[in-house]
Amino acid sequence: MIFSRNRGSGRHAKSDPRGSQDRENLERDDDLDALGDDEPHAGKSERPRGPYDISEAPEGIAQLDLGSLKVPAVENVEVRVQADNEGKIQQILLVFEQSALQLGVFAAPRSEGIWDEVRAEIRKTLFDDGVAAEEVTGEYGTELRGRVRGPEGLTDIRFVGVDGPRWLVRAVFQGPAAVDPQVAPPLLECLHNLVVERGHEAMPVREGLPLHLPKEVAEAAEAGQQPGAEPEPAGANGTNGTNGTDGTGEARRRPSPRPRRK
Repeated sequence: MIFSRNRGSGRHAKSDPRGSQDRENLERDDDLDALGDDEPHAGKSERPRGPYDISEAPEGIAQLDLGSLKVPAVENVEVRVQADNEGKIQQILLVFEQSALQLGVFAAPRSEGIWDEVRAEIRKTLFDDGVAAEEVTGEYGTELRGRVRGPEGLTDIRFVGVDGPRWLVRAVFQGPAAVDPQVAPPLLECLHNLVVERGHEAMPVREGLPLHLPKEVAEAAEAGQQPGAEPEPAGANGTNGTNGTDGTGEARRRPSPRPRRK
């Protein structure tokens, strides 16, 4: 695993495409996804593959424990993690050959999924940035595909959303795997065996679930034993979202599982 400490605020550190009134509305008490420990769980999913909820995950899969996400250890897949000075993860990027997969996980309501709404917002944001994204049917239902301009030129991207019990996984494929998922089967294997541990804490809908470095990795980094390396960007137009923090590592009240505008 390669990880890096956050070194700066970045161009989009304070940007938020919503207005202040919208943020206030989203922060009302009725926007919280509340579930007490005495309430029943939403139940097991009938999907034949992951991402799995922790309650339904199969046993015997080697995993990298990053807090709310348990990332399967798959041969030839490089895990690149960017974290702040406290070990809180801002970005997870899985890389296989010329393709990559960025992962994010967010709080969702108990009663319904939010991928349809989030996907519409992502599409609008991309359109406002001059990117034409099309809806296509994929393995997990309706996805978004488009082409954005990155540091090395045009890059294909594909947004996949998976609604689970009180969570949403947003996966962004980049490169050849965004056009044909079968060119990077190890990345598909990672997504198929991903596990989400939601916990029982009440959180605002769409807030990034807590992610952190494994204890031994964080301790090694603190001791200066682990070399840092910047993860590759997860695409243009904000698709390298920080999943619950702004670019400075400070937690935001309302991070969103959608790309930010330039």
